[in-house]
Amino acid sequence: MSWKPEYPGMPLTIPAFPGTVSLHYMDNSSSPRRVAVLGSSGSIGQSSLEVIAKSKGQLVPLLLSVHRQTDILAQQLRQLSPEHLPRWIAVTDETADRSPLEEFAKNIEIAVGHEALCELVRHRDIDIVLSAIVGSAGLTSTLAALESGKTVALANKESLVMGGKLLTDLAQKHGGRLIPVDSEHSAIMQALCSWRMEFADATVRRSVDDLGIAKIILTASGGPFRTKSQPELENVSVAEALAHPTWKMGKKITIDSATLMNKALEIIETRWFFDVPAEKIDVVIHPQSLIHSMVEFIDGSVIAQMSPPDMRLPIQLALYYPHRVLGIASKIDWTKMQSLELYPPDFDRFPALLLGLEVAASGGTAGAVINAANESAVSAFLAGRLPFLDIVKVCRLVLEHHHFESAPTLEQLLAIDRWARGEVERFVDRR
Repeated sequence: MSWKPEYPGMPLTIPAFPGTVSLHYMDNSSSPRRVAVLGSSGSIGQSSLEVIAKSKGQLVPLLLSVHRQTDILAQQLRQLSPEHLPRWIAVTDETADRSPLEEFAKNIEIAVGHEALCELVRHRDIDIVLSAIVGSAGLTSTLAALESGKTVALANKESLVMGGKLLTDLAQKHGGRLIPVDSEHSAIMQALCSWRMEFADATVRRSVDDLGIAKIILTASGGPFRTKSQPELENVSVAEALAHPTWKMGKKITIDSATLMNKALEIIETRWFFDVPAEKIDVVIHPQSLIHSMVEFIDGSVIAQMSPPDMRLPIQLALYYPHRVLGIASKIDWTKMQSLELYPPDFDRFPALLLGLEVAASGGTAGAVINAANESAVSAFLAGRLPFLDIVKVCRLVLEHHHFESAPTLEQLLAIDRWARGEVERFVDRR
């Protein structure tokens, strides 16, 4: 007699999850899923390849892409068995050195440029696109995947921050699906799926009020400067800002965690993923990073998702969605004493959080402006051209002085992105 665990969830349809949402056990008889990993050289991309390698053939890498780091891509290809080599690889920077990839040219098709990547993600043989490109560069390929009705496992939060309405409308129109990879939004999805409710028609879109949601609560580690005073933050070095206490991430995301701009972007992301107004989104500081987010219902009940800070868990859940499988991520050791601390955020010390709430409420071009300004400001800080505290300061200045559009087109979003970056550069040069 065999037994399979099942994880029934509620039928739930909101713009982020068309169709019935449930999480349940997946057995080895299921057909392999053919995966495109966009941004395979980054931390999320590398963790994704670990998940794929441990899938016993249930996940197959069909496309891998990088921007410039062809040496890392070549190393990744060497680690794959010959039968699991991808059909395509893409290098989006046309000036990048492609010589490390020459040894694979006989067996793998090599595409070059953003347009070529967008064409590949539309291919009918790709089942799921993991969008892990860092920054606004991931927007066009994510849009291309949704236009072709793909399931997109979204780690590129900037796409949703910039063009939340564009992405969710495309998913709705073409039958695509956005699945969160960020640990916070994966936690919210799991909390919602664990709340069993029955609707007569699961195809009807339900608002957060219909679901009885009072609050969505994002947790933040607080980064390396959680206890530092305002004067101490004035002289923060790049090395100090990159020393995150719990997560291992790329430089840009680590700096965002230090300013808490990452949480501001996640507030905006939450607004679009779950179609929830900004006033129903809260943030709490949780240094241990064991609780990844919580959902509070109108009766006062709170459902939280807990696990160690290991991105392989939300990546695996997104790639297998709506199934659960045995995990390779680290697990909580319940034989050891655990401490869970939760603190209200200090908005004076971390003003980025207020920016996130304001932009989530505004919509329109505000997300594209704040994302572009932050990317440019973080680059300036990493280059030693901008003090740490000026990162958020210049983001607010640029946001307040931009020409707001409530329903921007893709062309307008890309134009406002370029404008915001230029404004930050002018601010840095004047300093």
